[in-house]
Amino acid sequence: MRKKILIGVITILCLSKKGYSQSDVNLPFVWENATIYFVLTDRFENGDTSNDFAYGRAQNGPPLRSYEGGDLQGLINKLDEGYFDDLGVNAIWITPPIENIYGSISAGYAFHGYWAKDWTTIDRNLGTDDLFKIFVDTAHKHGIRILLDVVLNHVGPENSVDQNQTWPDEWVRRSPNCNFQGPQGTIPCELVDNLPDIRTDSNDDVSLPGWLLSKWEQEGRRTEQESELNDFFTRTGKPRSPRNYIIKWLTDYVRKYGVDGFRVDTVKHVEEFVWKELEAEGIIALREWKSNNPNKKLDDLDFWMTGEVFNYNAPSMGRSFTGDGFNVDYYSNGFANLINFEFRFNANQGLESIFSRYDNLLQNQLGDGKSAMNFLTNHDTDQVFDRNREKTFEAGTKLLLTPGPAQIYYGDETARTLTPGGGADGDATLRSYMNFNELNNPNSLASLTLKHFQKIGKFRREHIAVGAGKHTKLQDSPYTFKREYNKNGFEDEALVYTGNDNDFTGALNVFGIWSDGTELQDYFSGTLATVSNGTVTFGTTFGLVLIGKPTLRILGVEDINTLSPSFVKAWPNPFANSVKVSFLSSAIKLEDVELEMYDLLGKKVIEDGSLMNIQGNIIEINTPNLTKGMYLMKVSFNAQNQVFQLIKE
Repeated sequence: MRKKILIGVITILCLSKKGYSQSDVNLPFVWENATIYFVLTDRFENGDTSNDFAYGRAQNGPPLRSYEGGDLQGLINKLDEGYFDDLGVNAIWITPPIENIYGSISAGYAFHGYWAKDWTTIDRNLGTDDLFKIFVDTAHKHGIRILLDVVLNHVGPENSVDQNQTWPDEWVRRSPNCNFQGPQGTIPCELVDNLPDIRTDSNDDVSLPGWLLSKWEQEGRRTEQESELNDFFTRTGKPRSPRNYIIKWLTDYVRKYGVDGFRVDTVKHVEEFVWKELEAEGIIALREWKSNNPNKKLDDLDFWMTGEVFNYNAPSMGRSFTGDGFNVDYYSNGFANLINFEFRFNANQGLESIFSRYDNLLQNQLGDGKSAMNFLTNHDTDQVFDRNREKTFEAGTKLLLTPGPAQIYYGDETARTLTPGGGADGDATLRSYMNFNELNNPNSLASLTLKHFQKIGKFRREHIAVGAGKHTKLQDSPYTFKREYNKNGFEDEALVYTGNDNDFTGALNVFGIWSDGTELQDYFSGTLATVSNGTVTFGTTFGLVLIGKPTLRILGVEDINTLSPSFVKAWPNPFANSVKVSFLSSAIKLEDVELEMYDLLGKKVIEDGSLMNIQGNIIEINTPNLTKGMYLMKVSFNAQNQVFQLIKE
């Protein structure tokens, strides 16, 4: 008999890679299949109203050009709510969180983060250094990587109220303005008037400005900051040039907090060799953090960089950016990925035209782990797909099913307005506040669009073949395609049918991808079915069918067998600093046993083999770092499963 115990549910995952059983925190991940959520932190969620007016800032700028209250605590709250999990997001790109200039200029305040003042600390409108650490840790607990937006091209404007603290001429140039005619008209110049250009080409030793040292002194950080700089320049042997100071400060966010990668701003406005230097230091920093935090790291992947080379049109240009008089392969200069400005136009084409073109881009034109990040809307570009939010379902389908990494701009998934009115103009129209309030109505466009994005997003997150696999069209009517991935020890397949509502209520051909008896899931309807005679029947009324092996399985409380275990036991229960697992037959080989331990939120809490000691046929698991509470342990051997409810005192 089975006894129902009120303890919630737990997530168990069975992956195709042999020997893997893990939580969704550790689903197979490659950047080519990443779903990256790009958020202007100040415009997303206000989790702490006490920091809304840091540094004496006010909401007196032009429309939508003041700080609006969004902060790191708001992001943490949404992580804890599972908002990003439900959307299938596995990476979050946040605008630069570093301390920006305090006051306003005619263009408003630095809510966007691109007007740097002090690279060494978090802007207090967004939170604190300690809160940033919590944010990164929280994201990692959800299996979500963090991309930090970084600026190495310019400092903030100099005519704000606090800019009696200007950067010396040896640090920046203030003329000429860029004319965007080739590298000489794009790199050694001010991007726009009043954004002093960092002398990234300089190898001269320069001193820190006195106002910055005084600032650190007042904050009680000067000794620490100077000591760290001395260590950095001693280790690297690099000159104390402007770019090397900033590279050190930027990679500190990797070394100290475990940031997984950078989105680099204004790439073509800086000499390309600088990006190789930044990448090299990022790799060193992330390896150091992972070595020091083995229980926090998500994987052993290296530091990853994507870059904004404005108007890089990936399928048309391939590996080399050939606009504005340039001919530069940035992929060979530090970048694994570049943001693709062409997809927003290609999205007007049919599905097969898009998918086959981007499959060729990913598999052939770029190759070797390189990719281009597709987007439909962003914070800078007026020419976006579906500006009036009239084709939100089409947008979600095309963005999330196209080969390569996908960038969701905050609110794409909720039809957030890109035409806010109220006097907002220019890029401010793209930066309205997040419309969570519209989700209160389950029949609103916001709610219906979100559900659509969630279904495809979860399919994409749980199946790396969707974004990273080889695309093959199987038939034109109804349009059907498959994706297949077989790299890095992982195998995965996905099959998609597209059409109209009620087209797919009957049996669907699986084209030999899976054998009879295989259980499959349609991620759009949520239905499970088993392959029979080469077909599968979900009975779905939707016009989109997303088929893959179910990786997310829910083990409910009724699955806990309270009878005597058939082949294994666990004790003591309750336990303190360790729990032991033994097997009732000496014939059981421990290398054939899979053991998983989870908390009631579905997080896998035992991941490090060093925590397990094996003696004879007993496995002892050290648990000193587990908090008090209830846990579930699943032990599997030879198609037998036993789930234990355990209590830590």
